Amino acid sequence: MDLYGGEVDTFEVLMRQAEDHSNAVLQESYGDLADQAAGPVRELFTDISLFLLGSDLNVDDLVQRFFDSLFPLVYNHLINPGLSDISEGYAECVRSSSRDVRPFGGVPSLLADQVARSGVSGKLLLQALHLGIEVINTTDHLQLSRECRRALLKMHYCPHCQGLTQSKPCMGYCLNVMRGCLASMAEIDGHWREFVHSLEGLSARMHGPQDLEQVLLGVHTLLHDAVEHAQKNGPRLSAQPIVEDDSLVEIVSQLLCEAIPPLDVERRLLVSQSCCCQQIAKE
Repeated sequence: MDLYGGEVDTFEVLMRQAEDHSNAVLQESYGDLADQAAGPVRELFTDISLFLLGSDLNVDDLVQRFFDSLFPLVYNHLINPGLSDISEGYAECVRSSSRDVRPFGGVPSLLADQVARSGVSGKLLLQALHLGIEVINTTDHLQLSRECRRALLKMHYCPHCQGLTQSKPCMGYCLNVMRGCLASMAEIDGHWREFVHSLEGLSARMHGPQDLEQVLLGVHTLLHDAVEHAQKNGPRLSAQPIVEDDSLVEIVSQLLCEAIPPLDVERRLLVSQSCCCQQIAKE
């Protein structure tokens, strides 16, 4: 019996649907941005899957990592579309500044909270189903005693000796045989009923913020809201220094200053957009 495998398959289908919805929303609303964002989106849902399946991942970190990766793409395509394709160093500058300038408002925190809350119930449900299937598989392969096998044989085939092939054993006789055959399993009956009751209760509580399916299939809406928030706040984001970290400033400034001639127009544009070239910014 592979009920757990079927449940995992359903879970994987749900994750693919959520990822596809997210990519479709980006493609419909933001065009070229969607192609470059497909990688970070895939990584986000891979991390969420690993978290739900028991990996020791921090939800806040994995969600923030996704939005950090998304910010350079949004910055280049929507906030400053006049810039040519930004370099790796500049993209890293923009990415590292995401947590300071908070371009996506409260969406990252909201998504992390929803995944964490629904994920607790989702993880418990998957673990409980796995345990339940293990119990069922064990009872399915129960070794019957010789007396039980004889009783089952007698119950099923004795009427055949008298030509009564369509006759079924009476309910009382059938129950007596089953009680005798399953006597060794009777001790787990109470525990099993309690387990099923708890599972039903857990399933009933999985609604609203704790409904894993609803949360995952709603990621695309939050993602759209996040990008829209960054786009609307483009002027504010453009006016802010991109990076504050001196160690990163030093590394990236060397890359940028070597690539930009002293009085180049492109250089002045980068300075006006608060590029992380420390040497230029000091002029």
